[in-house]
Amino acid sequence: MAFARLLRGAGLAVPPDVTVAYAEALAAVGLGRPEGVYWAGRATLVRRPEDIDVYDQLFDAFWLDRLEVRPVVVAPPLPVEVATDQHEDDGPPSAEEDDEESGETPPAGQVLRLRYSRQEVLAVKDFAECTPDELAELHRLMSRLRLGGSLRRTRRRRPSGRRGRWPDLRRTVRLAVRSDGTPLRRAWSDTATRPRRLVLLCDVSGSMEPYARQLVRFLHLAVTGRQRVEAFTLGTRLTRVTRELSLHDPDLALARVAGAVPDWSGGTRLGDGLAEFNERWGVRGLARGAVVVILSDGWDRGDPGRLAEEMRRLSLVAHRVLWVNPLKATPGFEPLVRGLAAALPYTDELLEGHSLRSLADLAEVVAR
Repeated sequence: MAFARLLRGAGLAVPPDVTVAYAEALAAVGLGRPEGVYWAGRATLVRRPEDIDVYDQLFDAFWLDRLEVRPVVVAPPLPVEVATDQHEDDGPPSAEEDDEESGETPPAGQVLRLRYSRQEVLAVKDFAECTPDELAELHRLMSRLRLGGSLRRTRRRRPSGRRGRWPDLRRTVRLAVRSDGTPLRRAWSDTATRPRRLVLLCDVSGSMEPYARQLVRFLHLAVTGRQRVEAFTLGTRLTRVTRELSLHDPDLALARVAGAVPDWSGGTRLGDGLAEFNERWGVRGLARGAVVVILSDGWDRGDPGRLAEEMRRLSLVAHRVLWVNPLKATPGFEPLVRGLAAALPYTDELLEGHSLRSLADLAEVVAR
């Protein structure tokens, strides 16, 4: 701590977390070899190349007693010019574009230019921290997502251009008619495939208010972007919103969903909602062989035992059960709330759902 304080007095940026990292590095390498002590500090305490000389002098003065501690003049940092990248391809800017933006060509080595992509920043930003303008931009970016679907085999057969698993006698006879009854060509058939049904159940209770509208937009994208998708909302009751989300206008679809869901921003009874889903739709066929995605933070006011039982029933008929929790990206997150803890044993994967990037990752997981 004394050495970090000495560096800080010389003008180096050494925040407390860096000091802790330096202490952990010293504990790992030990104090027996000066080289290890030097590089432990060099790797944790020095952030700019121009600070290396200052670090070397103070290291010798503090650790090796080679120099007397005296005031050190630190060179002023390079001026930084930050430019927002508005290009769709996020590619590096050309020299002509830099000259046009600045209006002049500064001497080499005196200006450090940094550029960042607004889209990349918004893609990882938490929905709850976005401004209205940023949310509007995220809605535009979200419209580019495409949800594929994993395929499953059916009991039907389809014609196969190459040698399939079974001979197709009917097509073989039809082809033989063209050659006066002689079967010169044999036709084959193979197992037909179709996309698995996707079932989305979105929690719209009060605890999900910062994320509910963005997740419902994701549901709208799924319903209008592919076939065999069913969407429901969960709160104090279960509401089927597939028809409301079938409109191509996302704003109008969201307004219709808000009007059709009476328990928006209300309480949460996940066990009761899943029980109704299993009884009316899920176990009877809607969830059989389907990929079921539950978007919820797991806060439940109902009986956790009933939620665990309904999740068990759902896992027996569904192909996969995914749980999307927007709070999973929070530092120090642990699935300790009783609703989520009761559901996890019957969940195939626990995913994040707080940003556009996390929803894109969810789309990739669904398409496996």
